Amino acid sequence: MAMFRIFSIIFAFVFFQNLSAQDASQAPPQMDPRLLEISRAPSAEHIEADIRKLVGFGTRHTLSDTLSDTRGIGAARRWIKAEFDKISESCDGCLEVFYQRSLVPAEGNRRFVEDTWVVNVVAIQRGSLYPDRYVIMSGDIDSRVSDALDSVSDSPGANDNASGMAGTLEAARVLTKYRFPTSIVYAGLSGEEQGLFGGKYMAEVAKEEGWDIIGVLNNDMIGNIEGIDGVIDNSSFRVFSEPTPATADERLRTWNRFYGGEVDGPSRQLARYIERLTSQYMDNLKAIMIYRLDRFGRGGHHRPFNDEGFPGVRIMETHENYNRQHQDIRTENGIEYGDVIKGVDFDYAARLTAVNTITLAALAWAPPPPQNLMIGGAVEPSTRLQWESPDGPNLAGYKVYWRETTAPQWQYSRFVGKVTDYTLENIIIDNYLFGVAAVGKDGNESVVVYPTSLIPRRRN
Repeated sequence: MAMFRIFSIIFAFVFFQNLSAQDASQAPPQMDPRLLEISRAPSAEHIEADIRKLVGFGTRHTLSDTLSDTRGIGAARRWIKAEFDKISESCDGCLEVFYQRSLVPAEGNRRFVEDTWVVNVVAIQRGSLYPDRYVIMSGDIDSRVSDALDSVSDSPGANDNASGMAGTLEAARVLTKYRFPTSIVYAGLSGEEQGLFGGKYMAEVAKEEGWDIIGVLNNDMIGNIEGIDGVIDNSSFRVFSEPTPATADERLRTWNRFYGGEVDGPSRQLARYIERLTSQYMDNLKAIMIYRLDRFGRGGHHRPFNDEGFPGVRIMETHENYNRQHQDIRTENGIEYGDVIKGVDFDYAARLTAVNTITLAALAWAPPPPQNLMIGGAVEPSTRLQWESPDGPNLAGYKVYWRETTAPQWQYSRFVGKVTDYTLENIIIDNYLFGVAAVGKDGNESVVVYPTSLIPRRRN
């Protein structure tokens, strides 16, 4: 009898070991080697050359010269379009490159002295399976000095925001070497310093045309490592995100109050996604999630997209130097003011560009997220999640995430395969927050989706 028990234990151990190995073989990989390759691809030399070129236009103020070939915002945006065209030529026309124009009236807009055309430069790398789903990276074209209406003085805007624009161009160079099922948009937005007008127009167009936007990565100042606080830091960056959509209705606000989710909106999930990828693929670089729409009392070009209900975040340096922002070029009391080339660390800008490239690629390769996620488990020992599956050829299955209610990042996860109903046994719903992501066969995941409705109770 004792011998039989020993053999039973051995058999069970071997059986479950084989079963675990089988389950592991069916689970998608934990890393995509292409993302590691993409993380190392952005060139500091390319970014330096592009920043120097943009600075060389003297000023890129929204109200500056549009006719000169060498000075002003007109020359700058034509050069940016030519660069996108050149990138497209190298990938057999894989980019749709165009201008996006909106006329901003002077009346009612204190930073415009006359009616002005605000012109964005847009390049779309169209997806093979989901051409109307988009992930967007943006940088700002325009610059300014101390006087927001001064369109004549030299305004290099080396860090603010030639760095973000150069990063966007470099991301296009890197990612057009690959093909994606989802569309990627590279955008140079104008009119940021005058009131976010370029972003407002692009977001309005996206809303009117029904773009399915997964996320907007707004890069605004990604090159400075010497802070006004005296700290020199090239090992971290900030990701700003709003907690819940600005367009949330009363039903969603009520849901958040009674069932949680007040820090789990789509933009906040996008920030968590960026932090996770940075931790996984970037060496000696930390993403700091800032639980705020933007810097205190300030704004950036992700906000207009947020205002229309689209998820979007701001990516930028950790330690700003206000002596190098919105300043006339001068020296006072031994302090140098002005946003000039020597205030930019090109290697750092390349690394933050890499954060963007891996995020864009992972999102564009990932399958569509689960839809209509519901949750149940009140006064029960377990938590149940149920969702709809927009099945696709790359879908491997779904991953259930959960975390403690005070944890900033998802702590626990379980790949559950191609199911649309899953119960976490003995995981009490009261003690955790939950979400679900779609996982591709290559291991790339969608952004985690947070539940916003209850599973209907079964009637006895």
